Amino acid sequence: MAAYGLYTHIASNKRRSIVLLVWLFALVYVLVYAGALVAEAMSYQASLDYLMRKAWYDLLAAAPWATIGTVLWVIIAYYFHQSMIDAITGGRDVTRQEEPRLYNLLENLCISRGITMPKLKVMESDALNAFATGMNEKQYAVTVTTGLLNSLDDAEIEAVLGHELTHIRNGDVRMMVVAVIIAGVVGFFAELLFRLWFNTGFGMRRSRSSDDDGGRGKGGNMIALVIAVALIAVAWLLSVMIRFALSRSREFLADAGSVELTKNPDAMISALRKIEGRGELPGATSAVMEMCVDNPREEFSDLFDTHPSVDKRIEALITFAGGHDPGPLALEAPDAGDAPPPDGPWGEPAGEQAGASPAAGTPAGQPFLPPQPPIELGGDRQPDPRAPGKAGPWGRQG
Repeated sequence: MAAYGLYTHIASNKRRSIVLLVWLFALVYVLVYAGALVAEAMSYQASLDYLMRKAWYDLLAAAPWATIGTVLWVIIAYYFHQSMIDAITGGRDVTRQEEPRLYNLLENLCISRGITMPKLKVMESDALNAFATGMNEKQYAVTVTTGLLNSLDDAEIEAVLGHELTHIRNGDVRMMVVAVIIAGVVGFFAELLFRLWFNTGFGMRRSRSSDDDGGRGKGGNMIALVIAVALIAVAWLLSVMIRFALSRSREFLADAGSVELTKNPDAMISALRKIEGRGELPGATSAVMEMCVDNPREEFSDLFDTHPSVDKRIEALITFAGGHDPGPLALEAPDAGDAPPPDGPWGEPAGEQAGASPAAGTPAGQPFLPPQPPIELGGDRQPDPRAPGKAGPWGRQG
C-alpha cells in the first residue's frame, strides 16, 4: 500500500515493523531446530534425511517450552528494562525544580499536542545524545545527557525532545524494546548452542553396532552439523539486520515528527549537526545506542547501520520540510575559570586605560574606581556659586 503523507507513512511503517517482528520471533524456532539437529547429529550415526526428520519432531516437542521461555523473557524485560538501562547509563529522574529549562520545554510540547508527559531523566555525560524508553504510558521516559543541555540552545533541545516524543507517539519505543528483547533471545540461544558444541569437543557418539542401524542409515552427520551451524549463523545475522532495519526506518519519521511538533526544521537540522559524531555514551550497550538520537558507532556496511547518516536525514528535512543546512558545526569552548578580564572599549584591559592604574586592594579583573567620587554630594559645605573664578555651566559666574 502506497504512503502519501506523514501519517500514512507512519501506519505503513508500523505494518512493516510488525511483519519484521513476526520474522524475528520465528528465528527463535529456527534456533531450536538447529539445536535439535546438532543434538541428534552428535548422538549417533544416521542419514541426513533421518536426522532432519528427528530434529523436526524434537522442534514440535520443544516449541511450547521455547514459546514460554521467550514470553517470560519479554515479561521480565517489560517490567525491569528501564531499571537495567538506568543502571547502565546512570540516568536519574529530575523534577521541574532541578531542571526547570528542560522540564518546561518538554511540558510545553506535551501540552501543545495533548500528550501524556513522560518521565524526564538526565544522564551525567559530556556526550551529546538523548533517547526514549518504556513500554506504556506509565513507563515512558526521555533521557537527556548533560552534554546536550550545555551545548544546544532551547530551540535545538526542543527539537530533540520532539524527536523522542515522536518515537513514543508512533510506538517506536515499545517496538524497539521488544525487538531488542527477542534479538537478545536469539543471540543468547545461538551463543549457548555454540558453547555447548565447543565444550563437547565436536565429538559424536557412535551406535553400538555398525551393522544394525535400525533403518537410520549413515553418512549424514557431518552434513547435518554444517546445516545446523549455517542455520544458527543465519538466524543470528538476520536478527541483527532486522533489529537495525527497525531502528533505521524510524529515524526519518521521528525527525519529521519533531518538525511537525515544533514547526522549526532548522532547529532539528542544527541539533543534528551539533550532535553528529559527539553522541558516544561510554559503557552503553549497542541496544541502548540504537535508541539514541544518533549512533556514532560506525559499521562496515549499511546493512548494519542502526541510524541513517546525518547527511541523509538533513537532506530529507531540507527536501520535505524546507530546512536550511548550516553545514558541520563546531561547538563553543567552555568558559575557562581563570580567563583574563574582558578588554576595555579601546582594546586595553579594564583598569589600565589611559595610563590608569588600579587602586590598592582592588581585586584582579574588577574595573578601576577612583578613591573619591568626582562630585561631593550631601556634604556640609556647599560651594558658593558667586565665588570668583567659579565656572558655571555657561561660563564664569558674575
